Amino acid sequence: MAGQASLVLIGIFGVLAFLGVPLAVSIVAAALGAVMLVAPLDMALFTSAQKMMSSLDSFSLLAVPFFILSGVMMNSGGIAIRLVNFAKLISGRIPGALAQTNIAGNMLFGSISGSAIAASTSIGGVMVPMQRKEGYDNRFAAAVNIVSAPTGMLIPPTTAFIIYSLVSGGTSIAALFIGGAVAGALWGIGLMVLTGFMAWRRGYRQPAAPPFQRPGASPAKRSPACS
Repeated sequence: MAGQASLVLIGIFGVLAFLGVPLAVSIVAAALGAVMLVAPLDMALFTSAQKMMSSLDSFSLLAVPFFILSGVMMNSGGIAIRLVNFAKLISGRIPGALAQTNIAGNMLFGSISGSAIAASTSIGGVMVPMQRKEGYDNRFAAAVNIVSAPTGMLIPPTTAFIIYSLVSGGTSIAALFIGGAVAGALWGIGLMVLTGFMAWRRGYRQPAAPPFQRPGASPAKRSPACS
């Protein structure tokens, strides 16, 4: 009976997914079809609803929607631009400064939002056009943004480790965060070293910085006597 239920589960899901049915509907239909082989319809519906509610009744999973909400709020509030400006202070003097800023920005924003998609769209939406304007190759700029966006999924806080802790049966979230911080930092540093070497080979340099001015100071004007 268990083998038949498994075949029905896989078969229904595969057919519905092939026909273009949304994955959520396909999963529910396949699960109901498999459960109905071993239980009546009313009991199958009751058991499915009970399992769905009990799986959502987790205090730790509350962190997931709040992480997503914080990422959306920070993206709408313009924190991506501020993180880019901060990342320029870290990587603005090395070859391929704009690409290095993209990596550092993805590490910072991804660690805050916990989402690689949010980091790639927010930071990449700012940095890729800037790299294209400075003469960077489009494929190079896109590749740097893609490979550096997932670093934020390792640098804590991140929802992936919270979910893993729940699924694995209580693995220490603190230990996962410490390990993820080390791995994410090594990932980002390795990308910056490789990107710097490729940028040096291709001749990408940092854009010319504007002259420093004190806040509120107006640009100096030439006197008529000097003209």
